Amino acid sequence: MNIAKTSRILVIFVAISGCFSVLFGAWLSHAAQSLVAEQLHRVEIAHQYQMLHTLALLAVIVWYKVDNTKLLLFSALSFATGILLFCGSLYLKSFFSLSTIGNLAPLGGILLALGWLLLIFVGKNKL
Repeated sequence: MNIAKTSRILVIFVAISGCFSVLFGAWLSHAAQSLVAEQLHRVEIAHQYQMLHTLALLAVIVWYKVDNTKLLLFSALSFATGILLFCGSLYLKSFFSLSTIGNLAPLGGILLALGWLLLIFVGKNKL
């Protein structure tokens, strides 16, 4: 897959993730009473991480459009994959009681952290 196509896919991912962040936030505000406390806490954490890292991903994509550094692309891919694995596994575990899928959350968390760490090297080399 070429870099231009990857960049377009990441923009689409940001749009979808941002949309679902808003929808999950609205759902949490109005209809989350059916969840038990543990599930509610897990969904709230997933929602917070999804919103924060979707915005971070958007910033990295904009930065990548200005400066085509591969580290920025790897950071963006780490954020996107981390959102899917961390937040997605927490949502699935909470809504569908899939306990084994929760094992993906640590890998997703590591990828989210890696996305941030890669920005250190971009900053060190570029700023």
